[in-house]
Amino acid sequence: MPTPVVATIAGFFGLFYAYAVWSAVALAVVRANDILGLNALGWIIMIFGVVFPILAFAVAFAVGWRRTAWQFALVLLSGLALSAVFWLTVIAYSATSSSIYGS
Repeated sequence: MPTPVVATIAGFFGLFYAYAVWSAVALAVVRANDILGLNALGWIIMIFGVVFPILAFAVAFAVGWRRTAWQFALVLLSGLALSAVFWLTVIAYSATSSSIYGS
């Protein structure tokens, strides 16, 4: 597959991965500035929420960049779906668990 096609597909999906990272950073800042703040477990969860989409994109890119265009897009979409599931888990845990708050 030509390099411009790889760059276009990766750039398109990279925007969605970047949005996931940006949302995780925003949630971490909001939760850290709450009245109770975050404890060590809360920071680990929030930092992993920021790092996970980056790792998912890197793994999906490494697995798919030598495949055909539709397979590459499908691998990146699968990584994005995995990131979304993890993000929903972080949101649910931060909304329902009090064990991540307080110092």
